[in-house]
Amino acid sequence: MAEKRDYYEVLGVDKNATEDEIKKAYRKTAKQYHPDLHPGDKEAEEKFKEANEAYEVLSDAEKKARYDRFGHAGVDPNYGAGQGGYGGFNGQGFDFDLGDIFSNIFGGGFGGGASNPNAPQRGSDTQASVTISFEEAAKGCEREVESSRIEVCDECHGSGAAAGTSPKTCPECNGRGQVTTSQRTPFGMFQTQKACSRCGGKGTIIDNPCKKCRGAGRVRRPAKITVKIPAGIDDRQIINARGQGNKGVNGGPAGDLRVAVNVRPHPIFERDGYNVWVEMHISYAAAALGCELQVPTLDGKVKYNIPAGTQSGDVFKLKGRGIQSLNNRGRGDQLVRVVVDVPRELNAEQKRLLMELDKALGNETAHLGRGEEEKKGFFGKKRK
Repeated sequence: MAEKRDYYEVLGVDKNATEDEIKKAYRKTAKQYHPDLHPGDKEAEEKFKEANEAYEVLSDAEKKARYDRFGHAGVDPNYGAGQGGYGGFNGQGFDFDLGDIFSNIFGGGFGGGASNPNAPQRGSDTQASVTISFEEAAKGCEREVESSRIEVCDECHGSGAAAGTSPKTCPECNGRGQVTTSQRTPFGMFQTQKACSRCGGKGTIIDNPCKKCRGAGRVRRPAKITVKIPAGIDDRQIINARGQGNKGVNGGPAGDLRVAVNVRPHPIFERDGYNVWVEMHISYAAAALGCELQVPTLDGKVKYNIPAGTQSGDVFKLKGRGIQSLNNRGRGDQLVRVVVDVPRELNAEQKRLLMELDKALGNETAHLGRGEEEKKGFFGKKRK
């Protein structure tokens, strides 16, 4: 397998490029190698895929940071560095975040017995990101998202004790998880409750902890989750995959997976709300006489008749050819901006014919074609 090229080199930008510069470079590269412009060209197809892969990493702040630090290994899910960065503990085939686990178990601290540490607690949310194409955002799709979440340890089934053993009742609190202290004051005897310091409020003690989770009862694992992305989603919007986050504690519900959606810019289309803009270049003759255009849309190419006398900058509307609304109330429109291409270089015969046309239209032709001669004459006088 050929070695991957540097992503910055693929898009032709340096490491200090801004988000807008990266997006602009991607649009230029994608347009240059788009399969629609190079049908059957395998080399162009590979370069287009390479540009998509580079943009998917460099447009995502978290992936870009890992790539800048570790290179391709930092964004390869099959490589160790790509799975790191969770701020947790690594070793012996398990990966979990002690802060996450104990904050969920103990509710963030020991205080006054205001909360029951053995009560069901919802798991925390997790985050992930996915990059999709312009067309996928417009029409909706399903994508497999790679994430990492805390789950019940399958070795001890959440008890935290090694196989063949079980937690025992804490002798300090007799399994209540809380201890009561009495204090005599001038106003009488006061009693206060607090979490048991010996068992941490759980009411049980583990003498022989599970080797896989080290007594925590939970482990962090990588997960692949299929997420349904609705039609009409826009760049940087968040979707929730309910119940796909960290598992709850003491029978509590799982948290959600929050997925940030990154949409690759399109080399031809430009989004404006639920409308889509596209520029179509036509010749001077086509603008004057009218013509039939093959206009690219999200549903494929459609025919559109440009009327005679069309001016550069005129805009035509293709009703209902835009992006699906998120609330499923129809689609936006496609707006076609016409750009009339004026020829830059003409031979003598072409110039003569244009002057004859201008004269036939009743325009003054004496000044036509003199701009370049006058420019040369001016500089000629200066030189003389």
